[in-house]
Amino acid sequence: MLVLVLSGVLVLTVGGCVCVVWAARGGPRWVRAVAVATRTAGELVSRAGRTDRRSPSSDD
Repeated sequence: MLVLVLSGVLVLTVGGCVCVVWAARGGPRWVRAVAVATRTAGELVSRAGRTDRRSPSSDD
C-alpha cells in the first residue's frame, strides 16, 4: 500500500515538473495553472523544511 502511495506522489511530482517546463514554453491555460500549483506547493514544502538558523542572542 505504501508503495502505491509513494508511486502516486512520484507521478504527481514528475507531472508537475513537466507542466512547469511546458508552461515556460507557452503551454495551454490548464498547464499554466498546474505549473502555478506545483511551484506554490514547492515553496510551501521548502518553507516548512526550513529551520530557524538564527542563533539565540547571547549577552556577552
